[in-house]
Amino acid sequence: VQLQASGGGLVEPGGRLRLACVASGLTFNRNALTWFRQGPTKEREGVSCINDNGFNTYYADSVKGRFTISKDNAKNTVYLEMDNLQPEDSALYFCTTSLLRYCDFSGWATFPYSYRGQGTLVTVSS
Repeated sequence: VQLQASGGGLVEPGGRLRLACVASGLTFNRNALTWFRQGPTKEREGVSCINDNGFNTYYADSVKGRFTISKDNAKNTVYLEMDNLQPEDSALYFCTTSLLRYCDFSGWATFPYSYRGQGTLVTVSS
């Protein structure tokens, strides 16, 4: 299984970015995926999770209303649209899979993953 993330970069506060994670080596439409992030001085944080069919999504309180996760099963790609970015959003963002179809309803943000990508760096600064 490989997960290749892209789309990170430097953006000013209030700006937006769209991250993408292309998956291979798994049955994409039968897998939930989760975005995590980890800043230089912070613990790893679950950002968002999406079920295999793309209909059920979950978000960390810190990003609700600003970030949107989506899934294109035809392209084996999961996206993370990030709006109104703030300096505290600066981190390495990486996508993961636990090879399950559904996000754990109450524990998705800490559920152990089986595979992770190398990540893409997001820096929010003026």
